[in-house]
Amino acid sequence: MTIFMNVWNYFATNILQQPAFMIGLIVILGYILLGKPWYDVLAGAIKAIVGYLILTVGSGGLVTNFRPVLVGLKDRFNIDAMVIDPYFGQNAVTAGVEEVFGKTFGNAMILLLIAFIVNILLVRFRKVTKMRALFTTGHVQVQQAATAYWLIMFACPFLLYSDVKLLIVMALVLGMYWAVGSNLTIKPCQEITDGAGFCMAHQQMFGIAINYWLAEKLFGKKKDGKKVKRLEDLELPGFMSIFNENMVCTSILMLAFFGTILLILGKDYLVSLEFMKATDSMLFYVIKTCLYFSVYLAILQLGVRTFVTELTQSFQGIANKLLPGSIPGVDCAVIYGFGAANAVPLGFLAGFAGQILAIVALIVLQSPVLVICGFVPVFFDNATIAVFANEKGGIKAALLLPFFSGICQVFGSALIAGWVGMAAYGGYLGMWDWAVIWPVMTGVMKFLSYAGIAICVIVLAIIPQLQYRMDKEGYFLITEDYEAYKEMKEKKTA
Repeated sequence: MTIFMNVWNYFATNILQQPAFMIGLIVILGYILLGKPWYDVLAGAIKAIVGYLILTVGSGGLVTNFRPVLVGLKDRFNIDAMVIDPYFGQNAVTAGVEEVFGKTFGNAMILLLIAFIVNILLVRFRKVTKMRALFTTGHVQVQQAATAYWLIMFACPFLLYSDVKLLIVMALVLGMYWAVGSNLTIKPCQEITDGAGFCMAHQQMFGIAINYWLAEKLFGKKKDGKKVKRLEDLELPGFMSIFNENMVCTSILMLAFFGTILLILGKDYLVSLEFMKATDSMLFYVIKTCLYFSVYLAILQLGVRTFVTELTQSFQGIANKLLPGSIPGVDCAVIYGFGAANAVPLGFLAGFAGQILAIVALIVLQSPVLVICGFVPVFFDNATIAVFANEKGGIKAALLLPFFSGICQVFGSALIAGWVGMAAYGGYLGMWDWAVIWPVMTGVMKFLSYAGIAICVIVLAIIPQLQYRMDKEGYFLITEDYEAYKEMKEKKTA
């Protein structure tokens, strides 16, 4: 058993928690199963790993670039609050889980392993379960395993006496969530990418599905029968036509929005925290900082283009031989290479406005839990939701739905983190599913005990069954042969 755990810990630390190498491993396995020669396997793995590393440079740069604003909002205005961010949430669990529950954080990694096995089994028996997506974003799995570990121990204290029962229940709930959530994003992703062969496996899977549906129902139909105008259809007159260029649009929006915040914080403050040097020009520091948002977005999109092709092609080997009919769930940033490019900065800013409004409301209402917005939820949740919302509901959906998402992130996180005690340790995961869906699941399990666990698992299991019943003919076809799926849909609407 010790040898097995050592092997697992090595694999979890060096591959599973390093998504670039996890993607590389999947590509290697897929191409081997496809019978590719060794040099094609090697080339594909290198391109996939390098592509994902390029994506992480872009994502990491965005987070780092935003740091002066986050630090300034917290320190300059003397706000002592919990940060909603996946990494702050993971750190909170690490710091407090032993003190609060008498358990070690190491169990969270065992939970991750068992939950991943549950996900694989659910996909393997897809004809019964109707689940088709494999969750492959390892860093997200670690963050979610940590937070689920805390939430389920809080909701089910009657399981604390037995590590085996506790881990089985946790793995079943978390593994079901991974399989069901990523499965919900298959249709939205296939429609936006024209059958690229991947889905989302991140922190807002239910958020994507719900907002995609809301965008169509609330904004997607006009009374005169015309199609709604999407961001990419927008033709701006005169000088405003420069906003049709994504790089220009992002740069100008960031200069107007974050440039203003940086100027309010002031040069002396930024110098005191070593974000800039005393000899630097404040004007050019602001310009450079804001323009770097466009730089990192361009890097991120390059990374997407580099590794997605290798991943989706190689996954056919896994789908054909091991998990037939399945597709990989990937990081939400991958979708930024598709759909309307301007939806990314606009969704980000709309979500940020919603978060700021909600934070002000918490302060006015003297909430016992105050929140500082983290960059990961405010950007990656809301930019992603905007891309999907724009596809079905156009411009209004791309702006309004991320705005309300930002409000949900703050209020939901303040509620659940204060209730379960994570706020006292400085952070909570804070992204859409974990601010909306998981608080509901935690409440059901807390108040209904074993019945609550059963209800959560059964409801999750029913969701893909309902999806299947709504489109029996196309449900599996959409992942197996997207062109045939499109032809079938065209015949039905003709």
